[in-house]
Amino acid sequence: MSSHQFSTFRVDGRLYGVSVKIVQEITKPMPITAVPLSPDFVKGLINLRGQIATAIGIRELFKLGAQVDVDRNVNVVCKVDGLLLSLIVDEIGDVIEVDDKDFEETPDTISLHVAQFMNGVYKLPDNILSILDINKLVSFLNQ
Repeated sequence: MSSHQFSTFRVDGRLYGVSVKIVQEITKPMPITAVPLSPDFVKGLINLRGQIATAIGIRELFKLGAQVDVDRNVNVVCKVDGLLLSLIVDEIGDVIEVDDKDFEETPDTISLHVAQFMNGVYKLPDNILSILDINKLVSFLNQ
């Protein structure tokens, strides 16, 4: 039986995950340099010890409204094809290993604002883990 590991985080109370293979690091809030004329979900650029990451507000990307307590936000820094993306999320979770047998396609009940960036869901004993596809996010940013 095949399984996958995901680094998990919460946004608006919901559990999301990205493959641990692409997560470079998790950081507390960092100074962000704004990028003029960028969409509202592109928060700006973060300097990670000389590497530049694009900061993406997941709440804004998913059209969930702004976080009230932004000091608690966490950056999930992902590296895809040499590109660094910092996903700004509400709180970090654990690394979870899931079995392929628990995988399901993205339900129709999930809003299109969120579903377009998902790969599907895993049914956990006490929750649903929604899997973000970073490649879909990168493609969306490059449009």
